[in-house]
Amino acid sequence: MTMRRIVVVGNGIAGLTACDSLRSAGFDGELTVVGAERHHPYSRPALSKALLHGNDALQAHELPEPTHAATELLGISATGLDVDARLVRLDGGGELPYDGLVIASGSRAKSLVPVQGAGVPREDGFHRELTLRTIEDAILLKERVASRPSVIVIGGGPLGMEVASGCLHAGCEVTVVSDVKPLSRQLGAHLADIFTSAAIRRGLRVVGSGKARLIDHGAGTRVVLADGTEHAADLVVTAIGDEPNVGWLAGSDLLTNGSLRVDSRGRVRADIVAAGDVAFFPTLRGMQRVPLWTSAIDQAKVAAVGLLQGDAAPELNFTPYFWTEGFGVSLKSVGFTPVAGTPDFCEPGRENGSVLMRWQNDDGSGTAAAVNYRIPIPKLRRLADAGPAALRPAAAARV
Repeated sequence: MTMRRIVVVGNGIAGLTACDSLRSAGFDGELTVVGAERHHPYSRPALSKALLHGNDALQAHELPEPTHAATELLGISATGLDVDARLVRLDGGGELPYDGLVIASGSRAKSLVPVQGAGVPREDGFHRELTLRTIEDAILLKERVASRPSVIVIGGGPLGMEVASGCLHAGCEVTVVSDVKPLSRQLGAHLADIFTSAAIRRGLRVVGSGKARLIDHGAGTRVVLADGTEHAADLVVTAIGDEPNVGWLAGSDLLTNGSLRVDSRGRVRADIVAAGDVAFFPTLRGMQRVPLWTSAIDQAKVAAVGLLQGDAAPELNFTPYFWTEGFGVSLKSVGFTPVAGTPDFCEPGRENGSVLMRWQNDDGSGTAAAVNYRIPIPKLRRLADAGPAALRPAAAARV
């Protein structure tokens, strides 16, 4: 089937990359983007990494204007999909026909429901729990932190720790509530120890918990832990993960046990591909959803070509790249995490506290991490792939 109309649902980095990749692959037909947010694509990682640091007005999130010449329907959500008629249904009752579809609808932040007293929500809708997913969330958080409230961050993953670091930087008293050691689930104990130690030295309070819940309590919010212990704060930021935006796909028969799964070329079926936080895809560690900025980009490049070329398209050869920073610590890693145990290679850098590490994983792959260590990403990738030999200069060719 010749594709003359392609619809991309989602206006984040996966949707933007898919549009650019479609054009680069030669698609010159009608391209339409449906985006629930009212903005052009922006850097979501910058919201947690930069929003509370410095005095800028969030310029760090800005990306260049799109050049794919698509028709953009912003501030409009997809509400349904008819795969037989090849129609995307929109809120307000509109429909978009397509020959090919890119699903890049992303994910949304999970939250805890604030309650008052015996579980009755506040009538005015106001509460002191914030999540961080959109630029509006970031602006609101920046405004609320300016008065230096006491802050509890629920969730010790990368987002929670980045927010906690930013709040500390702004002069807030900050507590992180986490059911495991912060970052250990994502990175492994060795790397998590580096971050946690630096955070505590800078004044972060870390509290263990089971499942936490919130009680909106007059002048503040109380966080109640599994053992009944209560902690109060002026502001609570919930960073407990995300949920794929697949509700609009209900009834389409595209979901497997509630999840959207693609093959190694990003295909759900011949005329539909998916990429980004919404999709599970095959990796060395099985079918996974990898909600990382660079993962969304890599997936979208492959999915766009997969939609146009089918089996002739290259397969995704995925190696995770991840970075985070906070509490004076900057980490870049290439390879699958969490890593087990201590590294099999460790090289201190020139700057105090900087170190380059590598782990050999049980599946035969390698993971390399640079903590406050200046190294180009291509070289870090070579270290992950080839081991310490990648760091040695190549031998001069013999004449």
